[in-house]
Amino acid sequence: MNEQKLFIKIGDKIKEIRLSKNMSQQDLAAKCNFEKANMSRIEAGRTNLTIKNAYKISIALGVKLKELVDVE
Repeated sequence: MNEQKLFIKIGDKIKEIRLSKNMSQQDLAAKCNFEKANMSRIEAGRTNLTIKNAYKISIALGVKLKELVDVE
């Protein structure tokens, strides 16, 4: 899997979990102290998500970090 596909799959996973919790992108961004535009880029797979930010997102979503990156 190339890195762009990986970024997209992780972004899709974040979006899937967020939607399953009836949370808006704006709400998730606010919980993570991110700009909404940044959260949009993450979910679209247009940015290389740092482990620190992935951890913030996992906490905000109430899931383990490994759930966000388990995309294979």
